[in-house]
Amino acid sequence: MRIFGVIGFCVLSLSVACERNGRVPADAAAQREAASSAGETAQNQWFISAANPYAVAAGAQILEQGGSAVDAAIATQVVLTLVEPQSSGLGGGAFMLHYDPATKLLESYDGREVAPASATPDRFLDDNGDPMDFYEAVTSGLSVGVPGVVRMMEQAHQDHGVLEWSALFQEGERLATDGFAMPERLHGALAWLPRMKATPAARAYFYGEDEEPHPVGHILKNPEFAETLRAISDGGADAFYAGPIAKAIVEAVNAGPNPGGMTLDDIAAYQPTKRVPVCGPYRTYTVCSMGPPSSGGVTVLQILALLSRFDLSASEANSADALHLIFEASKLAYADRNQYLADNETLEKAGGLSSADVIQGLLNKDYLAARADLIDADAAALGVKAGDPAPFIDAAGQTNWERLGADASPEPPSTSHFSIVDGAGRVVSMTSSVEFIFGSHKMAAGMILNNQLTDFSFLPERDGVPVANAVGSGKRPRSSMSPVIVFDEEGDVWAALGSPGGPAIIGFVAKTLVGMIDWGLSTQDAIDLGNVVYPRGKPMLEEGKFDPDIVANLEARGHDIVQRELTSGVHGFRVSTDGAIDGGADPRREGEWRVGAVGASAQ
Repeated sequence: MRIFGVIGFCVLSLSVACERNGRVPADAAAQREAASSAGETAQNQWFISAANPYAVAAGAQILEQGGSAVDAAIATQVVLTLVEPQSSGLGGGAFMLHYDPATKLLESYDGREVAPASATPDRFLDDNGDPMDFYEAVTSGLSVGVPGVVRMMEQAHQDHGVLEWSALFQEGERLATDGFAMPERLHGALAWLPRMKATPAARAYFYGEDEEPHPVGHILKNPEFAETLRAISDGGADAFYAGPIAKAIVEAVNAGPNPGGMTLDDIAAYQPTKRVPVCGPYRTYTVCSMGPPSSGGVTVLQILALLSRFDLSASEANSADALHLIFEASKLAYADRNQYLADNETLEKAGGLSSADVIQGLLNKDYLAARADLIDADAAALGVKAGDPAPFIDAAGQTNWERLGADASPEPPSTSHFSIVDGAGRVVSMTSSVEFIFGSHKMAAGMILNNQLTDFSFLPERDGVPVANAVGSGKRPRSSMSPVIVFDEEGDVWAALGSPGGPAIIGFVAKTLVGMIDWGLSTQDAIDLGNVVYPRGKPMLEEGKFDPDIVANLEARGHDIVQRELTSGVHGFRVSTDGAIDGGADPRREGEWRVGAVGASAQ
């Protein structure tokens, strides 16, 4: 495996190059088909880890039948829409990494939502020019972006699907029609968020006559969503982006106070896109993730790069010494993220910088070395600010870095992640989201609609300079989603993982990678480690997971520690030294993982 591009963020093989725009070269499709068919004969083990047993079972069914990782991902996402609507769904968006060992080709698919054409930078400002109340913004049509996941899944299926499109919706349609047992997490989310009763469709579906959420185990049926799935199954993504489904979405977005201004033309115009993955070294591995509009990939790579000069393996897992270094690296990386990372196409409008400029600067090894020099192994740094990568890159655009203001987006945490390997060794690492718990709280066509536009900065400028992540017509809001695929020294897949958690996703993923790589932990043990994050200007430790002496040690170094519930949802795997898949599922959620063989029962 080699790294391609001026700034080293695209993986290619010795024979099949990945173009800068992320498209598959013309001759790759034939190579992929031939090589993948051969691979299925020699290697038929599969794996899936996801956040709900119903979704895992749906994906496993597809993998048992010889379906591809993308096939299984679609079936998994369809069922998650039904059984985990508080986190992700067809009314939201997603990022997918896909790797095919037959062609050595890594691709990233961007199914992030977009703002309608009518969106302007002052979208979330009140009449006085102040930011709207967060919950008022979330529960209004203003928060809803054009959903992207269905069109993205279709694009990925056209590239890598094996089974018929219609076969991937059957289990979801069956569960929506015949019913499924109310999961504990869905019930808990409804109990925690009583305002969902204000949405008539949600009240009729999720609540009993006593206006209490249906109990755990109650059989929920969603015939309206079953109809939606039948339409998509028969008509492809076009059935979602035009016709009755699109009309229902537009009506829901524009109903009530603060309508969102979304039109049928906005929905019909949506297109997913392939991005160039961002990749960087950590120890002897190469870690790859999503580029902008995700901030997650770049920020995870920055954290790892800043940690790379320290021998974390010499410290015990989650010792005070190690946690101090993780906090210090995280605060530097998050400061850069807050200043510079946003939607690809609109960075240039905001600050005169292209996405390539930003990635080149933030991942420049000399710039990162200078940032690492700011880390004191014994004391917490105070007043950390974004760095200035301009002196470390080409002269073009150097003067423009100072023309961007700090972001001001609330970034709520509701998301889901799953990792899949099919019988031919193809890998999907996919993170999807509706943003807040139950998204905008609006329902259409039997599904929750996202509130992803509140991922934009509520303030379009600060101190007289534009914010990169300001609202804009047709723009994709910045995300923290960080699906990851890790390669070993030979260029083979070694691991894949990701997590929900809003801006804490970045820390959850970095912590798990450090646990697996530096401390040699199994996937499950690395996931189980207490979470350590620095997402909102405060060092946070997962409540109940750390010895008081460790907390006191960190506080003595100058860290103002916050201990709170940090509900990650890391799902992934690594390849053990004997070639076996070592899987893990986050116990903080209700997921599971399975391995099996094509044509055989799962374990």
